[in-house]
Amino acid sequence: MTLTEQLLQELAKAGGRIVKSGSGPDFEKWPSRVAAARRSGRIPEAKELYENWCRGGYEIKLIDIPAWRLAVLAPVPVPSRLTRPHTVVRAMQNERQPLGLTKPVQGRALRLIQALITATEDEGHTCSAGQTGFAPPSHRRRRANPHFTITAQDQTVGFLVPQEQDPAEHVATEKELADAKKHSWVRIPRFDYTPSERLRFIISGGQPHRASEWADTPGRPLEEQLAEIAQEVTLRGEAAERRRRDEAEAARQKRIRWEAAMEQARIRYAEAYRVRHLESQEAAWRHATRLIEYVSAVRTRVEAMPPGQTRIEAEAWISWAASTVERLDPLHTPPRLPDIPEPRADDLKPFLGRWSPYGP
Repeated sequence: MTLTEQLLQELAKAGGRIVKSGSGPDFEKWPSRVAAARRSGRIPEAKELYENWCRGGYEIKLIDIPAWRLAVLAPVPVPSRLTRPHTVVRAMQNERQPLGLTKPVQGRALRLIQALITATEDEGHTCSAGQTGFAPPSHRRRRANPHFTITAQDQTVGFLVPQEQDPAEHVATEKELADAKKHSWVRIPRFDYTPSERLRFIISGGQPHRASEWADTPGRPLEEQLAEIAQEVTLRGEAAERRRRDEAEAARQKRIRWEAAMEQARIRYAEAYRVRHLESQEAAWRHATRLIEYVSAVRTRVEAMPPGQTRIEAEAWISWAASTVERLDPLHTPPRLPDIPEPRADDLKPFLGRWSPYGP
């Protein structure tokens, strides 16, 4: 049995995922073994090997190939002439140097863009022009403002269409050599760059699926890759829509949990209010009991006093004190649950834990 067959058998028994651990030369061979398994032709159809270093060692998984990668894409037709250019393409045509490209490639670039826009609008997407007359410098072209955008399901995807440059060994001039000898900061470039007839599509925005760049290659010009680029726009729009739905559902679930927490907080607040009321009633009862004892002691003393104005005034005080103590004694009226006042936000905070009383 070959190593590839052993690996696939082990993955099948483990449910499609294994983690190799250890050390030494044998452990370090796993990346090359996985690469050999990919080349072997023994990977099941519609499956692919995924490998990655992880905390436990070297993870290997046999996963399903996404359906979008197995889809058969219809070629995107590229017009031979721009007889009815799209408004975005027309905006580019009106520039002195469309997209900042040299003349030999301008016409082809505009026809490729026309074909891509037509294909994506057929899918229900919308397009708009960006900065149509500039070529970003190579060191920042991946962060430059797009030449045009395509919006799929509210996901805006930006497009840059730069011209590839062919490098050639730079031959230093006498002036450059003299300047470099005279000034330490002078750097003689290693290469000269000449615009080629090859183009590149660089896209930004949204979640990448296939890639973020497509370029002319000797065996596959951009004309043959437009279907993939159009599909990428759709995939990014669908991913954005899924993310929005997931976020909306997560927000809905969070609000449900918050509302449940608020309800529990109100219940706990009401119970805490009743407990505080009970404690205040108990304190009032103890206070009234002490006053009753005091008034009783005073009455005993006054009853021993001789008749006269002083006793009359003392008995008047006892009468007032007795009635007052009766009002202060909570047992004077039957007990009942207190009315719970509507809680303010700050009243609920102690019962909410990590939640805010103002919203989820």
